[in-house]
Amino acid sequence: MKAIISESYGSPDTLKLSEVDTPTPKQNQVLVRVHASSINFGNLVLLTGKPLLARLVFGLRKPKYPIPGGDMAGIVEAIGENVTQFQVGDEVYGDLSSSGWGAYAEHVAVDEKALVLKPSNLSFTEAAAVPMAATTALQAIRDKGMVRAGQEVLIIGASGGVGTFAVQIAKAFGAEVTAVVSTRNVDIVRSFGSDHVIDYKKEDFTNHNQTYDLILGVNGGQSISTYKRKLKGNGVFIHIGGKESQMYQTMTLGSWYSLIGKKKFSTFLQRANPKDLVFMKELIEEGKVKPVIDRSYSLSEVPKAFQYFEEGHSQGKVIITI
Repeated sequence: MKAIISESYGSPDTLKLSEVDTPTPKQNQVLVRVHASSINFGNLVLLTGKPLLARLVFGLRKPKYPIPGGDMAGIVEAIGENVTQFQVGDEVYGDLSSSGWGAYAEHVAVDEKALVLKPSNLSFTEAAAVPMAATTALQAIRDKGMVRAGQEVLIIGASGGVGTFAVQIAKAFGAEVTAVVSTRNVDIVRSFGSDHVIDYKKEDFTNHNQTYDLILGVNGGQSISTYKRKLKGNGVFIHIGGKESQMYQTMTLGSWYSLIGKKKFSTFLQRANPKDLVFMKELIEEGKVKPVIDRSYSLSEVPKAFQYFEEGHSQGKVIITI
């Protein structure tokens, strides 16, 4: 089969399209013919080996997982003898980041527990946009932010992969959502339900008197003290992406603020969870959430796709069609 191979940390140019053996599923695994995958921040960490702390998980000197790719949507082609959840021909999607990665390939063998049936109203391309980005937004909003109906949520960087899902999920929970984006993204975040949109190139949200129950820093660069000022008395700030310096500031100064006051600050890393994929499947089939796709690249164009993703200007998800 054809697969993208990563043998060293570095730029997208280190990714090579190669011929490798098609895997054989073990007793608890299914073999999936991959139709589509996508790019997430985790894929970028696996490519570059940065921040350096990530190498404790991904490999100190070179990538531990030679075939990258976490998000996956495809069709089951074979099953191991102990598999009970799926049959050959089932259309599935999943997050392979806790199961060895490997989605940038024509086939992948993966534990059945990493997969669920894909949303019936999505194509494979659309379904591949969902797993990591949507569950990141879901876990941050529902589990860390504990958002309830009527609360006010500010999402900084609302036009990217995680941000587009975050707006829709927060709305599905009944929150009032304010999205912070650049001028070119104002219309797109309005189109999927933002109650208020702030164009950061024309106005500074920190100058507003509004405060929020939850602030999601999907892609921001403000100081932690600024976010503290914009939170309500029991408000929560969650750092998901953006500047690396902001991550460390959240871990240090934010932790101090959390200890001495009622406002809480934390960094957040998504965990692969099939139950959350089922939850997202239900939201999607109910029409409450839909993936936003910027553009698609073929398997041979993965280096080019990463170059585009690294620029940080995508509107929604960048897809790899296989």
